[in-house]
Amino acid sequence: MQLLFKRSGRFPARLLVTETLFEIRSSRLADALVVEVVGEVDMATAPKLGQAINSVLSGTSRVVVDLSSVTFLDSTALNALVQCQRELAEREIVFAVVSPKDRVVRSVFKITHLTESLRVADSLDAALAS
Repeated sequence: MQLLFKRSGRFPARLLVTETLFEIRSSRLADALVVEVVGEVDMATAPKLGQAINSVLSGTSRVVVDLSSVTFLDSTALNALVQCQRELAEREIVFAVVSPKDRVVRSVFKITHLTESLRVADSLDAALAS
């Protein structure tokens, strides 16, 4: 949820409450499941992300989570990604994350030293090739 203050004319600012955008889109590219995420991933939305990642069908050899359109990522989101990576590794499914270097979310992976273990790539093409 986001709080905004809006001033209209000569009246004092009023409080507007808006819902934060969050969306997950899944698609198949050959033998890969691509999970594209938009918005904020936090304790309210991380379980939905985990469910989308773990909805892997048979015949899938790779899962790529594209966070290019994510604006916020907290520790519950990181935990969901790590747990999914571990579960998929047990099933011999390759896991990768897309997070461009010029986005603020990329710094979360660097600070937590998860860039290598989660196979963080700059682009979808790079993630699919890894």
